[in-house]
Amino acid sequence: MPQPASVHIRRSYAESRFGQVHVWTAYPSGGGFDERTPLLCLHHAGGSGRFFAPMLRELGADRSVYAIDLPGHGTSDAPTAKFSVAELAGAIGDFLDSLRLRSVDVFGYQLGSLIGAELAIARPQQVRRMMVWGVPGYSPQDRVTVLPQAMREDGSDVIEDWRRALENRGPGVPVNAVAEDLADRLRAGASAARAAAAMAEYAVGERLPLVRQQTLVMRLKDEFWETAPRARSALPASTMLDLSDYGQGFISAAPQRFAAVAKEFFDR
Repeated sequence: MPQPASVHIRRSYAESRFGQVHVWTAYPSGGGFDERTPLLCLHHAGGSGRFFAPMLRELGADRSVYAIDLPGHGTSDAPTAKFSVAELAGAIGDFLDSLRLRSVDVFGYQLGSLIGAELAIARPQQVRRMMVWGVPGYSPQDRVTVLPQAMREDGSDVIEDWRRALENRGPGVPVNAVAEDLADRLRAGASAARAAAAMAEYAVGERLPLVRQQTLVMRLKDEFWETAPRARSALPASTMLDLSDYGQGFISAAPQRFAAVAKEFFDR
C-alpha cells in the first residue's frame, strides 16, 4: 500500500511593497508542485500565520500551503503609514508574483476574507476558488466598536481582552491557543489598529459582488453568525456551510474537521 506523504513545514521570508513578509509553508515530500492547487491562507487583524498552524500538516499532504504574516503582523515588516485592504492585497500579490504561481486557492478569516476578495477581483485568472469565514459586515454605527482601545499603562486593557477572549472561545479551544492569539495582537500593536481600521472602512457591499469565483462561506457559532448569510447573498457564486457545533478558534479545536471541509470544497 502507498505510504502517506510526509509533510514538510518551513518558515521563510519574501519581498513585498511593504518590506519582507514572513511565511509559514507546508508541502508534501514530492514538493507540492505536481499536486493539487496551492492554498493561500490569510489571517485576521492582529493575528499571524501561526493561526493556521494546527491544520498545515492536514492540508499540506497533497498541496503546498502558504500562511502569511500580513504586513505589520507576526514577524513581517510593517507599513509606515495607514493602509487599505486593497494595499494589503497588493502586498500579498507581490508574494504570489515571487512564486510565479499560475493558480491558487484562497482561504481568508475576517480581514483575510476581505483581502482574499480583493485578490480575486484583481486576479480573476489566478485565484481559482475562495473559502471565507467571519466576513465583516459592519454598519457605520458598529464600526467604532471594532477599533482596538488605546493601551493603558496599568495593563487593564490586556486583562479585559484576555477575559473577553476566554468568554468568546468556541467549544474545545485550548487555552494556549487563546494565549497565542492575544500575544499576536499585542505584538502587532499599531499595525493591528490600522488593520482593524482598514477592515472597518472596506466597502463590503460594493466589493463582494465583484467576486466571480466559486466561494464557500463558513457559518460558525461566533460573532459573525448573523452576518454570514449577508456575505453569502453578496457573493454571486457562493454557497454557505453551517458549522454550528464550532465557534471562535475552530481551527485550533478541530483541525481535522476544518481540513475535511477545505478539501471537500477545494478539491472539486
